[in-house]
Amino acid sequence: MAGFKDVIGRKDLVSYIQNTIQNNQVSHAYIFNGERGAGKKMFAQLFAMTLQCEKGTTEPCNECHSCRQALSGNHPDIIRVTHEKPNTISVEDVRVQINNDIMIKPYNGKYKIYIVPDADLMTVQAQNALLKTIEEPPEYAVIILLTENAESLLPTILSRCVVLKIKNVKDTLIKKYLMEQMQIPDYQADICTAFAQGNIGRAIMLATSEHFNEIKEETIQLMKHIKEMELTDLVEAVKRLSGYKIEVSDILDLISVWYRDVLLYKATKDINGVIFSDQMKYIKERANTSSYEGIEIILKGIETAKTRLKANVNFDLVMELLLLTIKEN
Repeated sequence: MAGFKDVIGRKDLVSYIQNTIQNNQVSHAYIFNGERGAGKKMFAQLFAMTLQCEKGTTEPCNECHSCRQALSGNHPDIIRVTHEKPNTISVEDVRVQINNDIMIKPYNGKYKIYIVPDADLMTVQAQNALLKTIEEPPEYAVIILLTENAESLLPTILSRCVVLKIKNVKDTLIKKYLMEQMQIPDYQADICTAFAQGNIGRAIMLATSEHFNEIKEETIQLMKHIKEMELTDLVEAVKRLSGYKIEVSDILDLISVWYRDVLLYKATKDINGVIFSDQMKYIKERANTSSYEGIEIILKGIETAKTRLKANVNFDLVMELLLLTIKEN
């Protein structure tokens, strides 16, 4: 693992954490709030490693005994709270792994740090049990709660924690990282960045996912040739897409990006803002043969399909109706 200096974007959060450490103003309880893939675990790990680092600076050195223990996941004073039930952190989990353990002094370092992933899964009873510890913690204790929805926690928990929101990263920084650090081609970096919507973890996942590339290619081929397809071809296409039911939101988003490209080129004749820049021949053809009204109907049809699928309407029926709407407009 690198250090805070290598974090992409979010310089304000990095600066806050480093100033807190430098000025010896570390709180006993933090909430790192952000969507999945936003970097909560990374920030918690860097924060914990820096607090425990034997060099005593505002960056983990990655070389001392403490840092090596942390990197291997075996640091005795950095505890990651786990839970057996998939969607619940129980009161017993909190009592056994935090409350009953926290009074034991640190083995090596100045701090004893507890990292709680998915902390918004704590039951009310678990939160109340944790509250007692947060209200009167030992001076060496630091509890870090990682949440996707901090507002789901009890107000009494929120009021006693420093809440740090992990914001989205600018698209330009994500694209630059994908291209320079991961050697992702320009057009593919554009697509992954557009889909990530500021979430660099998701961008990296998409860029390295063979499955996503498979879905992308299937969808692109469908968009390129849908005008010439007969009804039987559309039915066959829906059968193929049904193999990606779990990722149907990605399929719909890909179709949506395709038609936003078509609309953008039709309106401006500018290729610079087009995401599917490697498919310009087909984007131009579609822009020349579709009306503004037709493209608008398609984009509305995509949103309608999303709503219907969320309401558990039959997948095949929803997708057939959408493909027919696309073909006819």
